[in-house]
Amino acid sequence: MFGRFERMVAGRYLRARRGERFASIIAVFSLIGIALGVATLIIVMAVMNGFKADLMSRILGLNGDLTIYGAGQNISNYQDDIASIRAVPGVTRTIALAQGTVLLSAGRFRTGGVVRGISQDDLKALHAISDNFESGRPEDIQGDDAVAIGWSLASHSGLSVGDRITIMSIDGQATPFGTMPRIKAYRIAGIFRAGVNDYDGSVVLMPLKTAQHFLMMPDQVSLIQVSTNDPMTVQPVTREIARRLDDPRLQVVDWAQENNAFLGAITVEQNVMFLILTLIILVAAFNVISSLIMMVKDKTADIAVLRTIGASRGAVMRIFLMCGAFVGVTGTLTGTALGVIFCINIERIRHVLERITHTNLFDPTVYYLERLPAKLVWSQVIEVMVMALALSLLATLYPSWRAARTDPIEALRHE
Repeated sequence: MFGRFERMVAGRYLRARRGERFASIIAVFSLIGIALGVATLIIVMAVMNGFKADLMSRILGLNGDLTIYGAGQNISNYQDDIASIRAVPGVTRTIALAQGTVLLSAGRFRTGGVVRGISQDDLKALHAISDNFESGRPEDIQGDDAVAIGWSLASHSGLSVGDRITIMSIDGQATPFGTMPRIKAYRIAGIFRAGVNDYDGSVVLMPLKTAQHFLMMPDQVSLIQVSTNDPMTVQPVTREIARRLDDPRLQVVDWAQENNAFLGAITVEQNVMFLILTLIILVAAFNVISSLIMMVKDKTADIAVLRTIGASRGAVMRIFLMCGAFVGVTGTLTGTALGVIFCINIERIRHVLERITHTNLFDPTVYYLERLPAKLVWSQVIEVMVMALALSLLATLYPSWRAARTDPIEALRHE
Protein backbone atom coordinates (compact mmCIF):
# COMPACT_ATOMS: atom_id res chain seq x y z
CA MET A 1 0.00 0.00 0.00
CA PHE A 2 2.81 2.39 0.92
CA GLY A 3 5.78 2.38 -1.43
CA ARG A 4 9.41 2.74 -0.45
CA PHE A 5 9.58 6.26 -1.87
CA GLU A 6 6.54 7.34 0.13
CA ARG A 7 7.92 5.84 3.35
CA MET A 8 11.26 7.59 2.80
CA VAL A 9 9.66 11.00 2.24
CA ALA A 10 7.30 10.56 5.23
CA GLY A 11 10.24 9.66 7.47
CA ARG A 12 12.13 12.70 6.22
CA TYR A 13 9.22 14.99 7.02
CA LEU A 14 8.97 13.58 10.54
CA ARG A 15 12.64 14.49 11.15
CA ALA A 16 12.54 18.27 11.34
CA ARG A 17 15.44 20.41 10.21
CA ARG A 18 16.47 23.68 11.79
CA GLY A 19 13.81 26.29 11.23
CA GLU A 20 11.12 23.63 10.67
CA ARG A 21 10.73 22.33 14.21
CA PHE A 22 7.56 24.06 15.27
CA ALA A 23 5.22 21.67 13.44
CA SER A 24 7.22 18.69 14.69
CA ILE A 25 6.99 19.95 18.28
CA ILE A 26 3.22 20.11 17.92
CA ALA A 27 3.29 16.54 16.55
CA VAL A 28 5.30 15.43 19.59
CA PHE A 29 2.75 17.02 21.92
CA SER A 30 -0.02 15.32 19.95
CA LEU A 31 1.72 11.98 20.43
CA ILE A 32 2.07 12.63 24.17
CA GLY A 33 -1.59 13.67 24.36
CA ILE A 34 -2.77 10.48 22.67
CA ALA A 35 -0.51 8.36 24.90
CA LEU A 36 -1.73 10.02 28.10
CA GLY A 37 -5.36 9.81 26.98
CA VAL A 38 -5.11 6.10 26.16
CA ALA A 39 -3.21 5.33 29.37
CA THR A 40 -5.67 7.29 31.52
CA LEU A 41 -8.67 5.60 29.92
CA ILE A 42 -7.18 2.12 30.40
CA ILE A 43 -6.27 2.84 34.04
CA VAL A 44 -9.64 4.33 34.95
CA MET A 45 -11.60 1.52 33.30
CA ALA A 46 -9.39 -1.10 35.01
CA VAL A 47 -9.89 0.54 38.40
CA MET A 48 -13.65 0.72 37.85
CA ASN A 49 -13.71 -2.96 36.81
CA GLY A 50 -11.57 -3.93 39.78
CA PHE A 51 -13.67 -1.91 42.19
CA LYS A 52 -16.87 -3.50 40.91
CA ALA A 53 -15.46 -7.05 40.89
CA ASP A 54 -13.79 -6.74 44.30
CA LEU A 55 -16.80 -5.15 45.90
CA MET A 56 -19.20 -7.70 44.46
CA SER A 57 -16.99 -10.62 45.49
CA ARG A 58 -16.90 -9.30 49.06
CA ILE A 59 -20.62 -8.58 49.12
CA LEU A 60 -21.43 -12.05 47.75
CA GLY A 61 -18.91 -13.64 50.10
CA LEU A 62 -20.55 -12.00 53.11
CA ASN A 63 -24.21 -11.95 52.07
CA GLY A 64 -24.57 -14.87 49.66
CA ASP A 65 -26.00 -14.94 46.16
CA LEU A 66 -29.60 -14.72 47.34
CA THR A 67 -31.40 -14.20 50.64
CA ILE A 68 -34.71 -15.43 52.08
CA TYR A 69 -36.43 -12.94 54.40
CA GLY A 70 -39.57 -13.19 56.49
CA ALA A 71 -42.13 -10.62 55.36
CA GLY A 72 -42.10 -8.37 58.44
CA GLN A 73 -41.46 -11.30 60.76
CA ASN A 74 -38.91 -13.93 61.68
CA ILE A 75 -38.63 -17.31 59.97
CA SER A 76 -39.95 -20.04 62.29
CA ASN A 77 -39.59 -23.40 60.52
CA TYR A 78 -36.22 -22.51 59.09
CA GLN A 79 -34.80 -26.03 59.35
CA ASP A 80 -37.47 -27.37 56.99
CA ASP A 81 -36.97 -24.41 54.68
CA ILE A 82 -33.21 -25.02 54.59
CA ALA A 83 -33.78 -28.68 53.71
CA SER A 84 -36.02 -27.62 50.79
CA ILE A 85 -33.48 -25.03 49.63
CA ARG A 86 -30.55 -27.46 49.70
CA ALA A 87 -32.49 -29.82 47.44
CA VAL A 88 -32.53 -27.19 44.67
CA PRO A 89 -29.91 -27.90 41.95
CA GLY A 90 -27.14 -25.30 41.94
CA VAL A 91 -27.29 -24.47 45.67
CA THR A 92 -23.91 -24.91 47.34
CA ARG A 93 -24.37 -23.39 50.81
CA THR A 94 -27.09 -22.14 53.17
CA ILE A 95 -26.51 -20.03 56.28
CA ALA A 96 -29.21 -19.18 58.83
CA LEU A 97 -28.76 -15.89 60.69
CA ALA A 98 -30.50 -14.34 63.68
CA GLN A 99 -30.03 -10.61 63.24
CA GLY A 100 -30.93 -7.48 65.14
CA THR A 101 -29.99 -3.82 65.44
CA VAL A 102 -28.34 -2.93 68.76
CA LEU A 103 -26.36 -0.28 70.59
CA LEU A 104 -22.72 -1.13 71.32
CA SER A 105 -20.74 0.45 74.13
CA ALA A 106 -17.32 0.05 75.73
CA GLY A 107 -16.22 2.65 78.26
CA ARG A 108 -16.97 6.05 76.76
CA PHE A 109 -17.37 4.57 73.26
CA ARG A 110 -20.91 4.33 71.84
CA THR A 111 -22.11 3.31 68.39
CA GLY A 112 -24.93 1.54 66.61
CA GLY A 113 -24.34 -1.95 65.37
CA VAL A 114 -25.81 -5.23 64.18
CA VAL A 115 -25.78 -8.54 66.04
CA ARG A 116 -25.59 -11.58 63.83
CA GLY A 117 -26.11 -15.00 65.31
CA ILE A 118 -24.53 -17.81 63.33
CA SER A 119 -23.85 -21.47 64.05
CA GLN A 120 -20.31 -22.76 64.40
CA ASP A 121 -20.51 -24.84 61.21
CA ASP A 122 -21.93 -21.93 59.20
CA LEU A 123 -19.23 -19.59 60.52
CA LYS A 124 -16.52 -21.97 59.33
CA ALA A 125 -18.25 -22.21 55.93
CA LEU A 126 -18.35 -18.41 55.67
CA HIS A 127 -14.75 -18.14 54.43
CA ALA A 128 -14.91 -14.37 53.91
CA ILE A 129 -14.83 -14.15 57.74
CA SER A 130 -13.49 -17.45 59.07
CA ASP A 131 -10.33 -17.20 56.95
CA ASN A 132 -9.68 -13.62 58.05
CA PHE A 133 -9.49 -13.66 61.84
CA GLU A 134 -6.75 -11.28 63.00
CA SER A 135 -7.06 -12.36 66.63
CA GLY A 136 -8.65 -15.47 68.05
CA ARG A 137 -10.16 -18.31 66.06
CA PRO A 138 -13.62 -19.14 64.70
CA GLU A 139 -13.69 -22.11 67.11
CA ASP A 140 -13.53 -19.69 70.05
CA ILE A 141 -16.92 -18.15 69.15
CA GLN A 142 -19.09 -20.52 71.15
CA GLY A 143 -20.91 -20.57 74.46
CA ASP A 144 -23.16 -17.93 76.02
CA ASP A 145 -20.48 -15.29 76.53
CA ALA A 146 -18.26 -15.16 73.40
CA VAL A 147 -18.56 -12.78 70.45
CA ALA A 148 -16.40 -11.64 67.53
CA ILE A 149 -16.11 -8.08 66.27
CA GLY A 150 -14.58 -6.44 63.19
CA TRP A 151 -11.14 -4.86 63.26
CA SER A 152 -12.53 -1.39 62.53
CA LEU A 153 -14.90 -1.57 65.49
CA ALA A 154 -12.07 -2.88 67.67
CA SER A 155 -9.77 -0.09 66.53
CA HIS A 156 -12.28 2.71 67.14
CA SER A 157 -13.36 1.37 70.54
CA GLY A 158 -9.88 0.36 71.73
CA LEU A 159 -11.01 -3.20 72.40
CA SER A 160 -8.99 -6.39 72.02
CA VAL A 161 -9.47 -10.10 72.63
CA GLY A 162 -10.41 -10.69 76.25
CA ASP A 163 -12.12 -7.32 76.74
CA ARG A 164 -15.86 -6.99 77.18
CA ILE A 165 -18.36 -5.11 75.03
CA THR A 166 -21.83 -4.16 76.21
CA ILE A 167 -24.72 -4.82 73.83
CA MET A 168 -28.16 -3.28 74.30
CA SER A 169 -31.27 -4.31 72.38
CA ILE A 170 -34.42 -2.21 72.45
CA ASP A 171 -36.52 -5.37 72.09
CA GLY A 172 -36.85 -6.22 75.76
CA GLN A 173 -39.25 -7.39 78.40
CA ALA A 174 -42.61 -5.63 78.77
CA THR A 175 -43.12 -4.23 82.29
CA PRO A 176 -45.72 -1.99 83.94
CA PHE A 177 -43.28 0.86 83.34
CA GLY A 178 -42.84 0.09 79.64
CA THR A 179 -40.47 -2.06 77.62
CA MET A 180 -37.12 -2.53 79.35
CA PRO A 181 -34.20 -2.94 76.93
CA ARG A 182 -32.01 -6.00 77.22
CA ILE A 183 -28.42 -5.20 78.18
CA LYS A 184 -25.58 -7.68 78.52
CA ALA A 185 -21.77 -7.57 78.42
CA TYR A 186 -20.00 -10.14 76.25
CA ARG A 187 -16.37 -11.25 76.09
CA ILE A 188 -14.56 -10.59 72.82
CA ALA A 189 -13.15 -13.93 71.68
CA GLY A 190 -12.07 -12.94 68.18
CA ILE A 191 -11.46 -10.02 65.83
CA PHE A 192 -12.06 -10.53 62.11
CA ARG A 193 -11.27 -8.47 59.01
CA ALA A 194 -13.90 -9.05 56.32
CA GLY A 195 -12.49 -6.30 54.06
CA VAL A 196 -15.70 -4.23 53.88
CA ASN A 197 -15.43 -1.27 56.24
CA ASP A 198 -19.16 -1.08 57.03
CA TYR A 199 -19.18 -4.74 58.02
CA ASP A 200 -15.95 -4.54 60.02
CA GLY A 201 -17.16 -1.43 61.82
CA SER A 202 -20.65 -2.48 62.92
CA VAL A 203 -21.22 -6.26 62.96
CA VAL A 204 -20.93 -8.40 66.09
CA LEU A 205 -20.98 -12.16 65.57
CA MET A 206 -22.19 -14.52 68.28
CA PRO A 207 -23.38 -18.14 68.40
CA LEU A 208 -26.83 -18.66 66.91
CA LYS A 209 -28.46 -19.92 70.12
CA THR A 210 -27.00 -17.03 72.11
CA ALA A 211 -28.28 -14.48 69.59
CA GLN A 212 -31.73 -16.09 69.51
CA HIS A 213 -31.95 -15.82 73.29
CA PHE A 214 -30.64 -12.24 73.40
CA LEU A 215 -32.88 -11.03 70.56
CA MET A 216 -35.87 -12.94 71.94
CA MET A 217 -36.48 -15.09 68.88
CA PRO A 218 -36.38 -18.69 70.19
CA ASP A 219 -35.94 -21.27 67.41
CA GLN A 220 -36.30 -18.52 64.82
CA VAL A 221 -33.97 -16.76 62.41
CA SER A 222 -34.13 -13.42 60.62
CA LEU A 223 -32.89 -14.57 57.24
CA ILE A 224 -31.31 -17.40 55.27
CA GLN A 225 -28.37 -16.73 52.97
CA VAL A 226 -27.89 -19.00 49.96
CA SER A 227 -24.80 -19.42 47.76
CA THR A 228 -24.93 -20.97 44.28
CA ASN A 229 -22.59 -22.40 41.68
CA ASP A 230 -22.70 -19.28 39.52
CA PRO A 231 -23.88 -15.88 40.86
CA MET A 232 -24.24 -14.61 37.27
CA THR A 233 -27.04 -17.11 36.59
CA VAL A 234 -28.78 -16.98 39.97
CA GLN A 235 -32.26 -16.06 38.65
CA PRO A 236 -33.37 -19.64 37.76
CA VAL A 237 -32.27 -20.84 41.21
CA THR A 238 -34.15 -17.95 42.82
CA ARG A 239 -37.35 -18.85 40.98
CA GLU A 240 -37.01 -22.54 41.86
CA ILE A 241 -36.45 -21.80 45.56
CA ALA A 242 -39.50 -19.50 45.62
CA ARG A 243 -41.54 -22.25 43.94
CA ARG A 244 -40.46 -24.95 46.39
CA LEU A 245 -40.94 -22.81 49.50
CA ASP A 246 -44.36 -21.61 48.23
CA ASP A 247 -44.88 -19.36 51.24
CA PRO A 248 -46.22 -15.81 50.77
CA ARG A 249 -44.63 -14.86 54.10
CA LEU A 250 -41.15 -15.45 52.67
CA GLN A 251 -39.37 -13.16 50.22
CA VAL A 252 -36.58 -14.52 47.99
CA VAL A 253 -34.26 -11.76 46.78
CA ASP A 254 -31.10 -12.35 44.73
CA TRP A 255 -27.97 -10.18 44.87
CA ALA A 256 -28.81 -8.32 41.64
CA GLN A 257 -32.19 -7.24 42.99
CA GLU A 258 -30.80 -6.33 46.39
CA ASN A 259 -27.97 -4.22 44.93
CA ASN A 260 -29.78 -2.98 41.84
CA ALA A 261 -29.35 0.75 42.56
CA PHE A 262 -25.72 0.28 43.53
CA LEU A 263 -24.83 -1.73 40.42
CA GLY A 264 -26.69 0.75 38.23
CA ALA A 265 -24.71 3.63 39.72
CA ILE A 266 -21.40 1.88 39.03
CA THR A 267 -22.42 1.10 35.43
CA VAL A 268 -23.42 4.72 34.82
CA GLU A 269 -20.11 5.89 36.30
CA GLN A 270 -18.19 3.55 34.00
CA ASN A 271 -20.01 4.79 30.92
CA VAL A 272 -19.64 8.46 31.86
CA MET A 273 -15.94 8.10 32.68
CA PHE A 274 -15.36 6.33 29.36
CA LEU A 275 -17.10 9.14 27.50
CA ILE A 276 -15.27 11.91 29.35
CA LEU A 277 -11.84 10.35 28.96
CA THR A 278 -12.50 9.63 25.30
CA LEU A 279 -12.66 13.40 24.85
CA ILE A 280 -9.00 13.58 25.91
CA ILE A 281 -8.07 11.33 22.99
CA LEU A 282 -10.33 13.38 20.72
CA VAL A 283 -8.51 16.59 21.73
CA ALA A 284 -5.18 14.92 20.98
CA ALA A 285 -6.56 13.88 17.58
CA PHE A 286 -7.39 17.53 16.84
CA ASN A 287 -3.77 18.33 17.68
CA VAL A 288 -2.76 15.80 15.01
CA ILE A 289 -4.90 17.73 12.53
CA SER A 290 -3.22 21.00 13.56
CA SER A 291 0.29 19.60 13.29
CA LEU A 292 -0.39 18.05 9.87
CA ILE A 293 -1.97 21.23 8.52
CA MET A 294 1.10 23.19 9.61
CA MET A 295 3.35 20.54 8.07
CA VAL A 296 1.44 20.76 4.77
CA LYS A 297 1.77 24.54 4.89
CA ASP A 298 5.53 24.32 5.49
CA LYS A 299 6.00 21.67 2.79
CA THR A 300 3.93 23.35 0.08
CA ALA A 301 7.00 23.92 -2.14
CA ASP A 302 8.20 20.36 -1.53
CA ILE A 303 4.78 19.01 -2.49
CA ALA A 304 4.89 21.04 -5.72
CA VAL A 305 8.33 19.65 -6.56
CA LEU A 306 7.14 16.10 -5.85
CA ARG A 307 4.16 16.61 -8.15
CA THR A 308 6.35 18.04 -10.97
CA ILE A 309 8.75 15.08 -10.85
CA GLY A 310 5.87 12.61 -11.25
CA ALA A 311 4.44 11.90 -7.78
CA SER A 312 0.70 11.32 -8.01
CA ARG A 313 -1.88 12.90 -5.78
CA GLY A 314 -2.40 9.52 -4.14
CA ALA A 315 1.32 9.27 -3.33
CA VAL A 316 1.30 12.73 -1.73
CA MET A 317 -1.80 11.83 0.28
CA ARG A 318 -0.23 8.58 1.48
CA ILE A 319 2.94 10.42 2.56
CA PHE A 320 1.01 12.66 4.94
CA LEU A 321 -1.25 9.81 6.00
CA MET A 322 1.88 7.97 7.14
CA CYS A 323 3.08 11.04 9.04
CA GLY A 324 -0.19 11.27 10.96
CA ALA A 325 -0.49 7.52 11.37
CA PHE A 326 2.99 7.38 12.90
CA VAL A 327 1.91 9.85 15.58
CA GLY A 328 -1.37 8.01 16.25
CA VAL A 329 0.05 4.48 16.28
CA THR A 330 3.09 5.40 18.39
CA GLY A 331 0.96 7.37 20.86
CA THR A 332 -1.59 4.56 21.13
CA LEU A 333 1.00 1.82 21.69
CA THR A 334 2.92 3.94 24.18
CA GLY A 335 -0.26 4.81 26.08
CA THR A 336 -1.38 1.18 26.12
CA ALA A 337 1.97 0.05 27.51
CA LEU A 338 1.91 2.78 30.18
CA GLY A 339 -1.67 1.97 31.16
CA VAL A 340 -1.10 -1.78 31.43
CA ILE A 341 2.14 -1.37 33.43
CA PHE A 342 0.46 1.13 35.76
CA CYS A 343 -2.51 -1.21 36.36
CA ILE A 344 -0.26 -4.18 37.12
CA ASN A 345 1.74 -2.15 39.67
CA ILE A 346 -1.04 0.12 40.93
CA GLU A 347 -0.78 -0.92 44.59
CA ARG A 348 3.00 -0.45 44.65
CA ILE A 349 2.63 2.97 43.06
CA ARG A 350 -0.01 3.90 45.63
CA HIS A 351 2.26 2.92 48.53
CA VAL A 352 5.14 4.92 47.06
CA LEU A 353 2.95 7.99 46.62
CA GLU A 354 1.62 7.62 50.18
CA ARG A 355 5.17 7.50 51.55
CA ILE A 356 6.16 10.57 49.53
CA THR A 357 3.08 12.66 50.35
CA HIS A 358 2.52 11.26 53.87
CA THR A 359 -1.20 10.94 53.16
CA ASN A 360 -3.69 8.10 52.90
CA LEU A 361 -4.74 8.10 49.23
CA PHE A 362 -7.32 5.33 49.66
CA ASP A 363 -9.16 5.66 52.96
CA PRO A 364 -11.35 2.55 53.52
CA THR A 365 -13.84 4.59 55.56
CA VAL A 366 -14.53 6.66 52.43
CA TYR A 367 -14.05 4.20 49.57
CA TYR A 368 -15.70 1.15 51.20
CA LEU A 369 -12.74 -1.12 50.41
CA GLU A 370 -9.26 -1.33 51.89
CA ARG A 371 -7.12 -1.34 48.76
CA LEU A 372 -7.13 0.10 45.27
CA PRO A 373 -8.20 -2.73 42.95
CA ALA A 374 -7.50 -2.88 39.23
CA LYS A 375 -8.80 -5.52 36.83
CA LEU A 376 -7.61 -5.43 33.25
CA VAL A 377 -10.26 -6.57 30.79
CA TRP A 378 -8.34 -7.14 27.57
CA SER A 379 -11.39 -6.69 25.39
CA GLN A 380 -11.71 -3.16 26.81
CA VAL A 381 -7.99 -2.52 26.25
CA ILE A 382 -8.36 -3.56 22.62
CA GLU A 383 -11.48 -1.41 22.33
CA VAL A 384 -9.57 1.64 23.60
CA MET A 385 -6.69 0.94 21.21
CA VAL A 386 -8.99 0.58 18.20
CA MET A 387 -10.85 3.76 19.12
CA ALA A 388 -7.62 5.75 19.54
CA LEU A 389 -6.20 4.44 16.27
CA ALA A 390 -9.44 5.18 14.43
CA LEU A 391 -9.61 8.76 15.74
CA SER A 392 -5.94 9.34 14.94
CA LEU A 393 -6.27 8.00 11.39
CA LEU A 394 -9.46 9.95 10.75
CA ALA A 395 -7.65 13.09 11.89
CA THR A 396 -5.07 12.64 9.12
CA LEU A 397 -7.57 12.44 6.26
CA TYR A 398 -8.38 16.13 5.79
CA PRO A 399 -4.78 17.48 5.95
CA SER A 400 -3.62 14.67 3.63
CA TRP A 401 -6.42 15.43 1.19
CA ARG A 402 -5.49 19.14 1.23
CA ALA A 403 -1.86 18.22 0.52
CA ALA A 404 -2.90 16.03 -2.39
CA ARG A 405 -5.04 18.87 -3.83
CA THR A 406 -2.09 21.31 -3.88
CA ASP A 407 -1.61 22.87 -7.33
CA PRO A 408 2.13 22.71 -8.14
CA ILE A 409 1.93 25.73 -10.50
CA GLU A 410 0.31 27.97 -7.89
CA ALA A 411 2.66 26.70 -5.19
CA LEU A 412 5.84 27.36 -7.22
CA ARG A 413 4.66 30.75 -8.52
CA HIS A 414 5.40 32.38 -5.17
CA GLU A 415 8.77 30.71 -4.63
